[in-house]
Amino acid sequence: MEATARDFNQKSSQILAAAARGETVTVTKNGVAVARVVPISEDDIPPYPTDPMGEIELPDLGLPDLTDEEIEDTLKGMGS
Repeated sequence: MEATARDFNQKSSQILAAAARGETVTVTKNGVAVARVVPISEDDIPPYPTDPMGEIELPDLGLPDLTDEEIEDTLKGMGS
């Protein structure tokens, strides 16, 4: 399937739906291919989260808990 950049802008949800059905869509600008939207398989998805969202476990370093004010006081004058 082929779509112009304008089509891609106006009909991106339909183009993404076509890719989800297994179609490869070539996007053209002024008649020149500039991008390709391709379906992905389960093998393309990493088995672990790749985004920064979610719970993060930090190690206990045995440091004291500081209030925001104590942190601000410590950082005053550090940097430019």
